[in-house]
Amino acid sequence: MDIYENLKKCGIELPEKLNAAGLYKPVNQTGNLIFVSGQGSMDRGKNLTGRVGVNVTVEEAQYAARVCAINTLSALESYLGNLNRVKRCVKILGFVAGADDFTEQAKVINGASQVFIDVFGEEGRHARSAIGTNSLPLGLTVEVESIFEIV
Repeated sequence: MDIYENLKKCGIELPEKLNAAGLYKPVNQTGNLIFVSGQGSMDRGKNLTGRVGVNVTVEEAQYAARVCAINTLSALESYLGNLNRVKRCVKILGFVAGADDFTEQAKVINGASQVFIDVFGEEGRHARSAIGTNSLPLGLTVEVESIFEIV
């Protein structure tokens, strides 16, 4: 399976990778595992901000999670040079800024999970956690960090 063909079929164009917003590596490798730092809901220069259940709908937050996954792919490509080196998505951790009583974090993070499944097929299915928080850096709605196995 060619990952770039899958991207094309899904209508996904990779943006430029996001720059680190602090004192950390955007991507770190140990052995054949790649750890991608949290990728925020930054859609080609526009920050997708707000809290789900306050001023953002679940559908808007799912789109923000999708953007995080696409930013993750961009970071991976920048580091690896070729997304076909990805063997599988191992785990993602999604953070969702929401109202105090918001409980549909898993539904929001499905937006990111779907991208990885669409792009990598069954190897895109992963272990996952979805966490609610009252705020994220820069006021972003969603942030996703991830672990991938490479060949």
